[in-house]
Amino acid sequence: MSSLTVSDKHSAPATTKVIQPAWVRIMHWINAVAILLMITSGWQVYNASPLFNFSFPASITLGGWLGGALLWHFAAMWLLMVNGLFYLTFGFATGRFSKKLLPITPSGVVADTKAALTFKLSHDDLSKYNNVQKLLYAGIIVVGIVIVLSGLSMWKPVQLQYLTALFGGYDFARYVHFACMAAICAFLVVHVVLALLVPKSLRAMIIGR
Repeated sequence: MSSLTVSDKHSAPATTKVIQPAWVRIMHWINAVAILLMITSGWQVYNASPLFNFSFPASITLGGWLGGALLWHFAAMWLLMVNGLFYLTFGFATGRFSKKLLPITPSGVVADTKAALTFKLSHDDLSKYNNVQKLLYAGIIVVGIVIVLSGLSMWKPVQLQYLTALFGGYDFARYVHFACMAAICAFLVVHVVLALLVPKSLRAMIIGR
């Protein structure tokens, strides 16, 4: 009888560790859709009044014209803001941010960057972020907050005049908004490349394990 019990214990499948909880996965993919809509519609808005001596190709923009792009941009803005607020609330309430993103040390960032550049950075335990990941994820959260606030300051420059003034006025807020967009695009390129190089990280964001 005891031998049967021992055998059953050994034959029972081990519980697979959950790497990404359901709420993280759901909000991640909602965020992905919202950001894609905001970037492509934002490029069309930018084309109506370029800050620099270039425009984005129409084939990669959304909205067709300024009015259509603004409709898409505002719709995606609310999706991003609501989802972002829930993400921040859950992140702080569950302790995920402090557990996953802290501490970040300069020496750790330098060491992990060197390891990454020489393809020696370990990805055995996906539940733990290295210092480079911590810095990027913490940084992109800050950038996300700034891009939303700068966007609001441009959307309602009179009603939110103090916020607009905080960004140095409407015109400078546009540059801040553009810089944040560029930072997010750069982050997305790195994020997608790393997901392709480490496929199990993508799997974890889909099924949790």
